[in-house]
Amino acid sequence: MRFSTIDLTIFLLYIVGIVALGLFVSRDKKGHKKDSKDYFLAGNSLTWWAIGASLIAANISAEQIIGMSGSGFAIGLAIASYEWMAALTLIIVGKFFLPIFIEKKLYTIPEFIEQRYNTTLKTILAIFWIFLFVFVNLTSVLFLGAKALDTIMGVGDGSLIIYGIIALAFIAAAYSLYGGLAAVAWTDIIQVILLVLGGIITTIIALNNVTPDGGIINGFSHIYNAAGEKFHMILEKGHPEFDNLPGIAILIGGMWIANLYYWGFNQYIIQRTLAAKSLREAQKGIAFAAFLKLIIPLIVVIPGIIAYVMYAQPEGTAVIANAQDAFTKADGSINYDKAYPWLIGNFVPVGLKGVVVAALTAAIVSSLASMLNSISTIFTMDIYKPYINKTAVEGKLVSTGRITAFVALIVACFVAPLLSSIPQAFQYIQEYTGIVSPGVLAVSMMGLFWKKVTTRGAIWGAVLSIPVALLLKIDALGLPFMDQMLYTFIITIVIAGMISLATNENDDDPKGFKITKKLFTTDKSFNIASYVIVLILAVLYTIFW
Repeated sequence: MRFSTIDLTIFLLYIVGIVALGLFVSRDKKGHKKDSKDYFLAGNSLTWWAIGASLIAANISAEQIIGMSGSGFAIGLAIASYEWMAALTLIIVGKFFLPIFIEKKLYTIPEFIEQRYNTTLKTILAIFWIFLFVFVNLTSVLFLGAKALDTIMGVGDGSLIIYGIIALAFIAAAYSLYGGLAAVAWTDIIQVILLVLGGIITTIIALNNVTPDGGIINGFSHIYNAAGEKFHMILEKGHPEFDNLPGIAILIGGMWIANLYYWGFNQYIIQRTLAAKSLREAQKGIAFAAFLKLIIPLIVVIPGIIAYVMYAQPEGTAVIANAQDAFTKADGSINYDKAYPWLIGNFVPVGLKGVVVAALTAAIVSSLASMLNSISTIFTMDIYKPYINKTAVEGKLVSTGRITAFVALIVACFVAPLLSSIPQAFQYIQEYTGIVSPGVLAVSMMGLFWKKVTTRGAIWGAVLSIPVALLLKIDALGLPFMDQMLYTFIITIVIAGMISLATNENDDDPKGFKITKKLFTTDKSFNIASYVIVLILAVLYTIFW
């Protein structure tokens, strides 16, 4: 499995090239020094294609490529609902959320909370987001990325994981700490091209090798016949993974909570749309990202199913001898997250392996860079400036952002190795983010669209949503975590609504947003793209129901 010299050369050229590009595009222009708008919002200069590419680059990382491939191995195509439902969610965010965000000229989502409610709730959520990004998102991306590199470039025994964590952290820091969002967003264009190219190469080669006769169509036919149960989008009750993807609830229940929170109120995702040249440019970027989401399962889920077929039914496959051993841990359990790196290490040939690993690294590094920039933005604009240094000049804000990102990265590097005992990292991230995201989504959406919700109601709703979510997790209830998210969301709305009406029954809250029908008017290109995406999704779910 070890890297050849040519693979290592290609990989190193990628690292040097992406760092150089990031530093170049974010360099200080003659006579102008970076201010906070340049560093945190790329000077509001992003075009639709940069926004769309950057959204996907920030989203698709180790937890998708490695974690979702692992879930493809364990669950099958049903895990692709996270991608396909996200395409529809993006359209909703582009039409109904973005117009308000951009009209308010926001830097951060906590800033939106402050404008609609008050500084106290903003601060609570800002601290929550910083902890979530550092201890869940950054750590999981670092660990899964390093784990993949260990499998592909080493011998898969974990000996390179620590070095991989340090290397990935260094690459992301090398350009993002200096350049800010501009460096992140513009390099993401290259990262997405590499990501899609590398993913397609891996899928094609894996399909070509899953049968002795070879052939892509033959390979797909084989995995479909050998593992037909893995090609159902809606799992039936009694399926061993039903608790992770509870049947029809993924279409009408908790999946919406996960997606609306992630794409609408997740700082490191929404930040690139806030940096758009205009609302129309941001909406075009959203539509572009939605189309890209439709093809992501081809390059992250299908490889996991191929690996499953090679593991579970080696008869009639072109599998190498160590398929059974490769996925089995010392305690006899299955290491699902090894699926994607195992395919690369064993089937992608010399030369192309360097390209594929560069693509994988691109996905990891771009997400790390996005998270770092968002952590620094939230801390600097929502905590440092209002509480620590109210008179800070622009240069001080930029330097504070860089220091914050550096500290966050160091902390994540120390915490990342602790994730080694988790069997499905993607599901871990979704489940534990789901403890707090329903409450945040509930008070945020109420703040956008219901003028009567008050600050007191929102604070009580947000705070009580966490114990509600924890209570719904008790084993006696037996609720799938997506159902837990849906019920937590509904209960939070009820709590916030009742308290708001009890304290302000008849009048609208003075901080309620005044919105008009005209604000949500979208242009022809966005509307056509939306209709096409909905049609494609209807076809996909009809075929793979």
